[in-house]
This record gives sequence, structure tokens and C-alpha cells, in this order.
Amino acid sequence: MYGVPPFEGHDPSRWEQFTRSLQASVPASMWQRWLSKLEPEISPRRVTLVAPSEFHLNLVKERYGELLAATNAECFGPETELILVSLAQPLETIDNSVTEVEVRPENVSTMLYKRYRFDQFVLGDSNFFAYGAAMAVANQPGIAYNPLFIFGGAGLGKTHLLHAIGNHSRETKRATTVCYVTSEKFLNDFIDAIRRRRVDDFKARYRSTDVFLLDDVQFFEGKEQILEEFFHTFNDLHQMGRQLVITSDRHPRNLATVEDRLRSRFQSGLVTDIQPPALETRMAILQLHADLGPKLVSTDVLEYIAATVSENVRELEGALIKVTAFAAMTSRPLDLEMAKEVLGELAMGRKKAIEAFDIMRATAESFGYTVIDVQGKSRRQPLVSCRQIAMFLCRELTDLSLPKIGRAFGGRDHATVIHSVNKVKQEIRSGGDVSERVESLSKALRK
Repeated sequence: MYGVPPFEGHDPSRWEQFTRSLQASVPASMWQRWLSKLEPEISPRRVTLVAPSEFHLNLVKERYGELLAATNAECFGPETELILVSLAQPLETIDNSVTEVEVRPENVSTMLYKRYRFDQFVLGDSNFFAYGAAMAVANQPGIAYNPLFIFGGAGLGKTHLLHAIGNHSRETKRATTVCYVTSEKFLNDFIDAIRRRRVDDFKARYRSTDVFLLDDVQFFEGKEQILEEFFHTFNDLHQMGRQLVITSDRHPRNLATVEDRLRSRFQSGLVTDIQPPALETRMAILQLHADLGPKLVSTDVLEYIAATVSENVRELEGALIKVTAFAAMTSRPLDLEMAKEVLGELAMGRKKAIEAFDIMRATAESFGYTVIDVQGKSRRQPLVSCRQIAMFLCRELTDLSLPKIGRAFGGRDHATVIHSVNKVKQEIRSGGDVSERVESLSKALRK
């Protein structure tokens, strides 16, 4: 690449040390997905890491830039320069400058929470696609994905990503004006504008922003007048090339009382979802918040909380706060015994763990097959789709590793499971029958 010998003037063992150190610092899934894809070009005073795409480069810079810089200094020495580029960005054309844009504070939304940032968002298999799309939008508003529609259950991080987009766009001066608003506030402002006969002011306010972030659009369901107003707001902003990011608790297709013309606009950009976090991600979220707290929290306490609260990130954070607050108020040691005492009701209310067999049986029955069919070797359709959906649900609803899921499905290898999970994810993003079936099965299995 670029005609530079890969290890000119350097001992290859330093690169091995570099990769080992990185692997030890990030979850295995994140290493495999992002950092392992970086190709090295090493010269005596420079380490260049080449990402396969601009999208990949931006995510690595934002998420792992500080880690890469520290590991580079440790393994190659502080005098060695670290450069991150993409295959689409030749070395001689690299420009790290940011175009200066005049920011008018009076026009910038004050609704953004500064603590909701990309570097405070814990990345995992359940949210990495939504995170990557949000970062792309923040770096190239109105260009990357417009509109961006993020859907998922309550407390999974949709609002966090909206604020992160707004904060990043403002701080990097990629947008002059940013507006974050909940659907309820948008509605109340519209009602107030009608009452005060200032509808033109309302339109001017919401249709003149560079980045428009709307939270919980499902709140508009069944409200014809506000849906009409939002339709025109959406059109005006989109036609001017302004960025729109919208969140909901369900796929646009399932917003039953929203007109087709608006639903089709929601789906004209990128639609992505956020799923409940896996155990590894829940542990990372708890560790992040525990590190910011006044008391040291042991790993066994964090593991207990992560196992007790599995569906909602807000509840997860709330459980940690409850335990640490109780320890502070009672001056008792923050140990596992106390955590079980404080979170006893949560633990007792926890549903029975979902087993792989339960998932296979429910999925098989929905297609008219048996568990034996799902575990068998037949490649006929729609049995293959049935098997892939069951594997996806095992990945989402259980803490089983990929090899264990493969073994449950008749001894298949983990690569087959990965392929099945990714295939179903793609079909969910495109909407249609697979998305509806997965959502229905998921709800039934969680009851």
C-alpha cells in the first residue's frame, strides 16, 4: 500500500507486541470487527495504520484513537508518529484540518446533555451498527445517511446517540445549528404556536436548523394535525440537505397510524436498530459507571448486577446507583452479600432464563417444523431461514457463546452462527416478514 515496505527499519516483534496489547485492551468482538482490520505500514519514525474505508477510519479514530496512540508510544517509542488513514485517502492528500464555521450560540439548542457523548457510549454487538451510523452522520451531516432512523426498546441508548450526534456536530463545527427535541415538546410547541397565533415563528425555528434530532416519534401516532406539520417540516429540511435523525420504539413499518407517505420517508435513508445488550456489554457499561463513582465496586458485584438486569441500560445504571448509595448511607462494605440484599426484589422478579431449546422449539413451530428439523442438515427453504432466525434469537436472548450455539444446532461451527446472525440482522434492517417474525418471537419468548 502506497509503496511503503511494511516493516522498514523495525523489528516485526514490535508489531506483534502492539497487536497483543490492543487485543488485551478491548473486547474480542471489537478487536475482530474494528482493530484487526487495520493494515500496518511501519518505517523508522512512523507507524501508519490503514483502515479499509472512511467509515471504518472515523469509527476507529473516535473510539480507539487514544488507545492506539498510547499503545504506539509504548511499543514503538514516544518519538514514533502514529498516522491513521483509509484506503480511499492517499497519504499525500491527507488534511486533518476542520473548516471553520461561525457558530451562533443563540441558534444552538440548549437541550443537549453534555455527558451523552460518543466516548461515553459502550459499544457491543447489540448496538455497533447504530453507533457507527450515528458517528458517520455526526461527521458528515446531511451527506452520510439522511434520514437516519434508530429504533429499539426503552433505555437502550437511542437518546444517548441523538445527543452524541448533536454534541459532536457542534464541537467539530460541522453544523452551525443543532436542534434536539422530544416529540412531546414538538407537539406542545406547535399547540402553543397555534394558541398564540405564531405558527410562522414555530416553522422558522424548526425548519432553519442544520441538524434536527427528534426523539420518540411514535408519540405522534394518532395525532393527525401534528403529523401533517411534521411531514412538511421533514420535507423542508430534507430538501435543503439538512440532517434528520429520528428515534422510535419500533420499526417505521410498525407505526400503524402514521401515513404511508411519512413512513416511506423514514425508510428512504438508513433504518437501524438497537437490541438489549449482551452480558459482556452490560459488564462494560457497569464498569464504565463504576469507574466514575466514589466507591470501588468489585467484579463479582458487577457480574451479579449484569446477570440480574438484562433488558434495559437505564435500569442497569439504576441498580448500580442503588447499591452504591445504600453502601454509602449505611457505611457497609460494598460486597456481593449486600448487593443481593439490596437487589433482592429485582432478582426474584427476574424471569426464568431462556434456553436454546425453547428458542428452537418456538421458531420451528412458527414455521411448521420440529426441533429435529432445525438441528438437521437439510438446506431447503424456508427451513434455512427458520434455522438462521433461531440462531439469531439465541445470540440475542441468551448468554451462550457462538460455539455453544453452534453445538445446540446439531454441531455447527461458530462461523455458520455468525453468518446466520448477520444475515438476519440485514433482513431486519430492510424490514418485511423476517423483522415482524423476529419481533413476535422475541416478545413471546420473553413473556
